[in-house]
Amino acid sequence: DDPTLERHFKGHRDAVTSVDFSLNKKQLASGSMDSCLMIWSMRPQMRAYRFVGHKDAVMCVQFSPSGHLVASGSRDKTVRLWVPSVKGESTVFKAHTGTVRSVHFSSDGQSLVTASDDKTIKVWTVHRQKFLFSLSQHINWVRCAKFSPDGRLIVSASDDKTVKLWDKTSRECIHSFCEHGGFVNHVDFHPSGTCIAAAGTDNTVKVWDVRMNRLLQHYQGNAVVNSLSFHPSGNYLVTASNDSTLKILDLLEGRLLYTLHGHQGPATCVAFSRTGDFFASGGSDEQVMVWKTNFDATDYGDVLKTQKSGMSVDGTHHSQPSELECGVHLKKTKPQDPGRNHHHHQEEETIANTLEHIVGQLDVLTQTVSILEQRLTLTEDKLKECLENQQRIIQNKVN
Repeated sequence: DDPTLERHFKGHRDAVTSVDFSLNKKQLASGSMDSCLMIWSMRPQMRAYRFVGHKDAVMCVQFSPSGHLVASGSRDKTVRLWVPSVKGESTVFKAHTGTVRSVHFSSDGQSLVTASDDKTIKVWTVHRQKFLFSLSQHINWVRCAKFSPDGRLIVSASDDKTVKLWDKTSRECIHSFCEHGGFVNHVDFHPSGTCIAAAGTDNTVKVWDVRMNRLLQHYQGNAVVNSLSFHPSGNYLVTASNDSTLKILDLLEGRLLYTLHGHQGPATCVAFSRTGDFFASGGSDEQVMVWKTNFDATDYGDVLKTQKSGMSVDGTHHSQPSELECGVHLKKTKPQDPGRNHHHHQEEETIANTLEHIVGQLDVLTQTVSILEQRLTLTEDKLKECLENQQRIIQNKVN
């Protein structure tokens, strides 16, 4: 089955630059040149939230793995961490001296990597909100930086026409891929962590093996490729191009599967949901579109189940659904007897709503704990300072 357009979100007032799904597929975040970050609800009739704080275009957004935070990078040279709730509170990270083009959480949610026009890549701790270190060997703007799935490597893409691979521990560049004929707009790791895909202004998508550092696949398009995203199964890649199309590449067959037309003007960003049954795209036309994947549902349902994902994609739910999926799960399994249907449906609605509420409360608790953790850290730091000062005073007296 071809992918189909499922939802259409309008609310941004300028080109959309970035899209990302939360873990439970209930929310979608988007960033735009209009300086706003928006969080859209995937459930019908639910309102969208507009987050204001950045002083200039928002270039990139990403949900943390748990979904409790959203990171954004902006042309105002700052990175912000948002709590995606009604209040829309955020904290600001400042260390870059140029536009921040890319933000990415490590899979454990503990670290954040950012890339900027100041030619550096920076790594931060999320909870202590501390800047850790810079990687600086690119000689032009860095468009994109991502952690490998195991968090040990970082890959970066730059306007210096290289893709660089870094060791997070030693902080050294372990390889440079120089085969691009143009600027490299976007790069990402395959879910297995064994290869990377890069999109460029030379209209190509290239896939490299990072163990052997060799080119595996090369797709030649007819327009600049702005963004790409791997399907969680690792079998497909979706791309967004300046010719307004989204393309789905079958990596196992090494061929183009689908070309999708939806945007008017350049398609600027694209991302699969964490389970792969949806993908979202954004464009210069100020629109965010959500597509139902439809292809190969059974194939990748099995793949994901073996990856111990709490939710299965093909709707069979062999594994225990997580509490976040229960609302949806209950609605799926309605009894077929028409007499009892209505009553059961109401009960299910009530249960689903109660679960929604509980999950909401848990989110708030988690956020509160996170804020308390931050405060505790500050207190600990202050206390350490005081003790060190006391030590110094005592030392001085002794001397």
